Amino acid sequence: MYLKKVDGPRAVQLPDGSFMTRADLPSVETRRWVASRKAKVVAAVQHGLLTSEQACKTYGLSDEELQEWINAADCHGIDALKATRLQKYRQP
Repeated sequence: MYLKKVDGPRAVQLPDGSFMTRADLPSVETRRWVASRKAKVVAAVQHGLLTSEQACKTYGLSDEELQEWINAADCHGIDALKATRLQKYRQP
């Protein structure tokens, strides 16, 4: 079996004991960002599977957008990543 050489770890253990691998991440062609896909990218960045620079480059995100996702998930949980919850969770 051939393993592609990548920078960083191939898998990380999440706080709940499960493992996340690069195969669990959304496709690089992702254009429709639902909360579950955002949550996977946020978890990958927070637990060291990807750096924020790698995530931004891979998925075409701005650094500010990724930081908003991370802050929303930290403060209010996965539910805050839903587009319909912008007004409830992201008001100053």
